[in-house]
Amino acid sequence: MNRVLLIAAVAALATLAACTEKIQTATPRKTDEKVWQSNDNTFTAAGYKAGDKAAWEDQSRTRAQSQNEYMKAK
Repeated sequence: MNRVLLIAAVAALATLAACTEKIQTATPRKTDEKVWQSNDNTFTAAGYKAGDKAAWEDQSRTRAQSQNEYMKAK
């Protein structure tokens, strides 16, 4: 009887341990920071200055349009 309870307890712990997941973030950027104010220049386009909202929106729009298959097919 004790052996069955031990096996059940181990199985329950293994099942619960599989449910946990570590937080997966690529950068330690704060969530309250605006995306165009980021100081991380790793993946920014040439000529982009951090804090320029209009330039960030323009580059985001341009990038989205260049990935639009409908626009490429025209």
